[in-house]
Amino acid sequence: MSEDGKVRISKILSERGVCSRREADSYIEKGWVFVDGEPAVLGLKVSPDAVITLDDRASFRQDRSVTILLHKPVGYVSGQPEKGYRPAVALITPENRHRADKSPIEFTPAHLNGLAPAGRLDIDSQGLLIFTQDGRVAKTLIGADSTVEKEYIVRVNGELQAGRLELLNHGLSLDGKKLKPAVVTWLNEDQLKFVLKEGRKRQIRRMCEMVGLEVVGLKRVRVGRVRLSDLPEGRWRYLGEDESF
Repeated sequence: MSEDGKVRISKILSERGVCSRREADSYIEKGWVFVDGEPAVLGLKVSPDAVITLDDRASFRQDRSVTILLHKPVGYVSGQPEKGYRPAVALITPENRHRADKSPIEFTPAHLNGLAPAGRLDIDSQGLLIFTQDGRVAKTLIGADSTVEKEYIVRVNGELQAGRLELLNHGLSLDGKKLKPAVVTWLNEDQLKFVLKEGRKRQIRRMCEMVGLEVVGLKRVRVGRVRLSDLPEGRWRYLGEDESF
């Protein structure tokens, strides 16, 4: 916030949950954002309680934004492609759509425009990966103040010494920063369930290494209230109208 208390419009719209900052800037450039009835310009700072409205075209675009659930296989990267590996978004094709998808949405190439992963799974992991065109969804899942749970099934090698399970739940730090409390429990003799509210780089693998365990398999099975369920590996479906994170 500046000394006069004013804030950029894009930040205010993001904080109000209207859209992401990137979307806000795009709407401003198109002339779809108004402050007290006057067209906004990029970089404009206003009072945090200013009356900001959107053109109907911005609302229409948001309503048509899609969110896609993909069962990412091992060997695919979540975001930018790396040498020798394909990005997971390459799996989002008409042929790979799950046959059981009940969404009435008909796939078009436009659904790939601006589609970005809301979170990540490393190349050695599989499971539920969310792609969205909707900045509101992205903010909910990966915003700085996000509290959405992510659940993982983790197969490990090694022996967990006394007191180390408690450390996994709360007490470890990565890169000099303390981790948020987690919920970690045994499912069977070689599988742990992790429930996290953050997603630091290779977090679960690094946490396990710190307590003497080796991760040999990692699968994300839930993001918020949305589960991977029976979505086959390498297949995708649309987020249903009755679903939310």
